[in-house]
Amino acid sequence: MKDTIILAIESSCDETSCAILKNDELVANIVSTQIEVHQKYGGVMPEIASRLHLENIICVIDEALNKANITLEDVDAFAVTRGPGLIGALHVGLQAIKTLSLIYNKPIIPVHHLCGHIYANEYIDELKFPLLAVVVSGGNTELVLMKDNLEFEIIGETKDDAIGESFDKVARVLGLPYPGGIQIDKLAKEGKHTYNLPTPLHDGSLNVSYSGLKTAVINLVHKLEQNHETVNIKDLAKSFQDIAVNMIIDRVKKAVNQYEIKEIVLAGGVSANSYLREEITRIFKDTNIKVIIPPLWCTTDNAAMIAKVASHLYKKKIFAPLSIGVDPSWRIEDYNKF
Repeated sequence: MKDTIILAIESSCDETSCAILKNDELVANIVSTQIEVHQKYGGVMPEIASRLHLENIICVIDEALNKANITLEDVDAFAVTRGPGLIGALHVGLQAIKTLSLIYNKPIIPVHHLCGHIYANEYIDELKFPLLAVVVSGGNTELVLMKDNLEFEIIGETKDDAIGESFDKVARVLGLPYPGGIQIDKLAKEGKHTYNLPTPLHDGSLNVSYSGLKTAVINLVHKLEQNHETVNIKDLAKSFQDIAVNMIIDRVKKAVNQYEIKEIVLAGGVSANSYLREEITRIFKDTNIKVIIPPLWCTTDNAAMIAKVASHLYKKKIFAPLSIGVDPSWRIEDYNKF
């Protein structure tokens, strides 16, 4: 029986990545990160990200092919992140895949970035449905109900800022380097919850809001500085993180009571947050609900997660025409509409 080989590209933000999946075996996953460049600006600069993707994409493809010991002629399908993400960054990956598809006459598989984060958990264990995916990242915060494979229903989401975005903005006002989530998580372990911050959005829904919390921290820091008072960064990091993460925990508990759930999976960059991982594990430890915590390498953007979703789409023959474009605001519920 012939092997099925999928080559996938991820370029939605500040990582350029190429992965190769041979049947269900990940034989290559090359990631070129831009973090050191963007740290100079305190966050991702979209135009610079696009230029760096252009510089790196051929290199990561070549390295992945060498590691997998295959050639482009061996590939059965080319997968790529179509969205959501930075429009210029997405275009680099898509144009590369279009070129390869045209040259080698192989199908294009467009993959939703957040689907990738969810299915990255399959590198740990088989997903069991119905499940609740807790998608938390720099650009997205969603509770996604999956009643079956490749079935997505958003049952809760942020009304404004994403949780990761709020972490980065709070870190910036505290003078912490990018990416801010890592810094706040580290400092919070040494701090105490001493600052009185608001918990936004008490409407009983599964939605969350981070704009008010972020603004409260910024205003508090500015007020203390104007009064020549010292900001206890460790305590403020702890106070902020407790509220930010507990909003997610609260909605997860509500969702479990409202829907039949067999499994909870964490997904996205903020799933690396130690407090979130510990609390989710603790709360559901003695229940019938299984919790999958992704390894840290799965929490950052990479093409391995795109290849994993593509393997499911390949079996369903969900392919795209060469005329396909990127969609920076693509909804996960519309993952197969393009």
